[in-house]
Amino acid sequence: MDVLTAVLLLVHLTPVSTAKNGVSSKSRKRIMPDPVTEPPVMDPIYEALLYCNIPSVAERSMEGHAPHHFKLVSVHVFIRHGDRYPLYVIPKTKRPEIDCTLLANRKPYHPKLEAFVSHMSKGSGASFESPLHSLPLYPNHALCEMGELTQTGVVQHLQNGQLLRDIYLKKHKLLPNNWSTDQLYLETTGKSRTLQSGLALLYGFLPDFDWKKIHFRHQPSALFCSGNCYCPLRNQYLEKEQRRQYLLRLKNSQLERTYEDMARIVDVPTKQLRAANPIDSMLCHFCHNVSFPCTRNGCIDMEHFKVIKTHQIEDERERREKKLYLGYALLGAHPILNQTITRMQRAAEGRKEEVFTLYSAHDVTLSPVLSALGLMEARFPRFAARLIFELWQDREKPSEHSVRILYNGVDVTFHTSFCQDHHKHSSKPMCPLENLVRFVKRDMFVGLGSSTSTNYYDACHREGF
Repeated sequence: MDVLTAVLLLVHLTPVSTAKNGVSSKSRKRIMPDPVTEPPVMDPIYEALLYCNIPSVAERSMEGHAPHHFKLVSVHVFIRHGDRYPLYVIPKTKRPEIDCTLLANRKPYHPKLEAFVSHMSKGSGASFESPLHSLPLYPNHALCEMGELTQTGVVQHLQNGQLLRDIYLKKHKLLPNNWSTDQLYLETTGKSRTLQSGLALLYGFLPDFDWKKIHFRHQPSALFCSGNCYCPLRNQYLEKEQRRQYLLRLKNSQLERTYEDMARIVDVPTKQLRAANPIDSMLCHFCHNVSFPCTRNGCIDMEHFKVIKTHQIEDERERREKKLYLGYALLGAHPILNQTITRMQRAAEGRKEEVFTLYSAHDVTLSPVLSALGLMEARFPRFAARLIFELWQDREKPSEHSVRILYNGVDVTFHTSFCQDHHKHSSKPMCPLENLVRFVKRDMFVGLGSSTSTNYYDACHREGF
């Protein structure tokens, strides 16, 4: 056993009751930094473990928590796909050998795994928008294909679905027993990993997974912007943000030396190695406890990994401080947030369709939404991250509707920019729906520093910064 494997085994075989630096398994799931339980200094291994999100014990969550006189009206779920095979290969090295078939005798496991495979293999009756019907319904390659969902990724979302089923269906009866197609709104990008993640979550969630009732819509854009994707100012913000990333990298001499050393090991120019985005492949090795690659010139090792991961974390921190990404996020997230409040308003009026919405998406979908909501401290979306909007009705005042927002099971409602101060003058454990509506319809544009733009089109076409 080499040193790397020993280190990874040590990390992964830590008992679930305690973790690195004595942090409990519950706190390892945290999404907002906690000064009591976080490691005293930023720890790239700790952060990488959170990102991997290896299923272990069922996590506790705050979804569905409300006083008894509140009625759950609708739920809107945004997920990142589960664990996947890398999208990039480290040049001149052997691809990590990960098996993407689904096997009951391999960890991680979920009690619904075999039934999921059986059901997906009969999935010919599904109604999917083109081009989704040409995608495989579950991963099934002995050596994973690039970007393919793994067994870990399937189990992560079976677990998410089971957790949401216990809360929203068993406890709150969100869907009736004879639920129909129009009570679900399902949308995914055209990648097999997002479709399969959505199907795994639904299989864990629905009491009766009837193919005839499952209709997935196709979303061509990772921003889920539908017919509102053309936004010149958003692209300007993105270009400036990418420039900021580039300049930060130039300042990091340790990062440059690390890339040079790794490029020497694999015998390619440093520029080529960096373009191959090695952290994507290294995270796969790390999350799956597979040794980093070696050549006759040496081995890529844990120290290389730690330097690149540390830079990623520093980049996220500077991104929050410089606020260029926030401009991109406000414009990038507006269309999907606008769709969400429209559905919430319809539900508040008593409409019974689309009471459960699922967007199966990517890190580049969730990240702008988190930033736009003002959740600046939320960690970068891990594999199988979930962001949930709950709409509640006060039975004592039926015309009043409120919203809760949860990220990976943590209630972050009062961390949002539109509801930060509300709890100071209200005893309700949630935020008025009108706060969220006002934020999406007006305040998102004010956040761009524009006093003149009052709608998405004008904000997108405003000249300069």
